[in-house]
Amino acid sequence: MNYLGMPAGMWLLFSDSFRKHLTSVLGYDADSAQKITGKAKTKYKEIITGLPEFEKADRFKMNIVNCAMLSAFLLNLPERPDVVKATEYYRESMMTGPMKWFCRMSGKKKFTDSDIQGMEKTAALKAADRNPYSWNMEFLPYADGSGYEARFTKCGICVLMKELGLYDLVPAMCRLDYTMSEAGGVSDFVREYTLASGGPYCDCGYKKKVKR
Repeated sequence: MNYLGMPAGMWLLFSDSFRKHLTSVLGYDADSAQKITGKAKTKYKEIITGLPEFEKADRFKMNIVNCAMLSAFLLNLPERPDVVKATEYYRESMMTGPMKWFCRMSGKKKFTDSDIQGMEKTAALKAADRNPYSWNMEFLPYADGSGYEARFTKCGICVLMKELGLYDLVPAMCRLDYTMSEAGGVSDFVREYTLASGGPYCDCGYKKKVKR
């Protein structure tokens, strides 16, 4: 994958937040946080350039780029955090002002015809059949019209983090699904299984919020 373009842009957007929360969440001093960030940038580029290019229609490229960024920081920490701390660190680092705005804008399109059509196209693409760092997904609308489930049988994050020796920290990324859904303001996120915890699939359920 070429570092120029989305990966470079994502580093510009989020690296300061990842650096800042090395201090506020993980307790490193400012000097240590700066040094970790410098090493993380080198590792991030290494991870990105080692990945294959994603197909143009593959909507999950950003997911693997985010995974590469978190992994680059985790791999350069003097002390490995547990999954609880890693989850907090990733959530706080990712949920910047622009990301919250992005979630709200995405929420306005949730459950629209274009959203449904996009999910159907993604399910049909089955990109992970050709790229192990992508995802395969089934699209399952709820029979009562209350929303839908995206059911993943292959997960690029699981593949990459296993290769990097970080598989036990995959749940730190999975948990952000709840946070982003809440920030979108129109859906309640529900889940029963994840591949990372040994489940048969990852179910990402989006139920329309009931207006009161």
